[in-house]
Amino acid sequence: MWCSVVILGLFVVLTSARNVPYFPPLSPDLVNYINKLNTTWKAGHNFANADMSYVKKLCGTFLHGPKLPERFEFAGDLVLPQNFDSRQQWSNCPTIREIRDQGSCGSCWAFGAVEAMSDRVCVHTNGKVNVEISAEDLLSCCGFECGMGCNGGYPTGAWRYWTEKGLVSGGLYDSHVGCRPYSIPPCEHHINGTRPPCTGEGGDTPECVKTCEAGYSPSYKNDKHYGVISYSVPGNEKEIMAEIYKNGPVEGAFTVYSDFLMYKSGVYQHVSGEAVGGHAIRILGWGVDSGTPYWLIANSWNTDWGENELGPRLQRKQVLHANATADGCSSKC
Repeated sequence: MWCSVVILGLFVVLTSARNVPYFPPLSPDLVNYINKLNTTWKAGHNFANADMSYVKKLCGTFLHGPKLPERFEFAGDLVLPQNFDSRQQWSNCPTIREIRDQGSCGSCWAFGAVEAMSDRVCVHTNGKVNVEISAEDLLSCCGFECGMGCNGGYPTGAWRYWTEKGLVSGGLYDSHVGCRPYSIPPCEHHINGTRPPCTGEGGDTPECVKTCEAGYSPSYKNDKHYGVISYSVPGNEKEIMAEIYKNGPVEGAFTVYSDFLMYKSGVYQHVSGEAVGGHAIRILGWGVDSGTPYWLIANSWNTDWGENELGPRLQRKQVLHANATADGCSSKC
């Protein structure tokens, strides 16, 4: 039996109290306004000809759902480095470097969860066990507790499901990796590229099929991986940093404002625009850029979103509190 720790961090971007001019979402005027401010990040044109209803659906995380019990504080006098990147710390764990694609489905709440679970399985077995936990299994089989599938969900529900019901393995779309690979194809979320455009799934969530892909062994039941305990991380950035430093990447969620949709590079901070919805991501580490502390983020909108085929960097002072779940094993504990 092997064990790992998985965790969920909840982030909320605070709206500035100052008055700022209003610009329509996805508009050139918003891009120009952001760049003229010359803050910590640069904007560009994304989601060309996209309907805002579709973009809002991509932000499929419900931020104010059920909470988990808070774990004790353990950061204490721990000396943390100024910069930390899980990809470098655990270079023998390939899932940490992987960027998935949720497709035209509001399943970010599920992706951030299974990505962190996969990473921590590897971290806590010292690279001896590498498994891609199935986003498909979580998205399709966790019902009311997790929310509404492709129409949004609760990250805390995902972690509870991991501990109570377990999840099978499953890789990217059409990868034939694991028991239940993702069935929704990747698409171009914000630029013109080689993938098909993101058109939306009409609210349809994949069916919960409790069998593995043809030719895969072991059986669905025997392929289950489980979490053991769930908890909330105390709400300060040092505790979240310590959690990542000791146990590997975490899942985070934050309020998306319309200026975030125009992100291209730099350390994102909210400067203008209305709230669009909640979005879940994976947090790999942290750093400081020209005096601005940030979280290192991996998104689930494929490799052409954000910086260096990874995702955005988020200004660290935006963090309010974090929730978590922990400890997993490959058979029912």
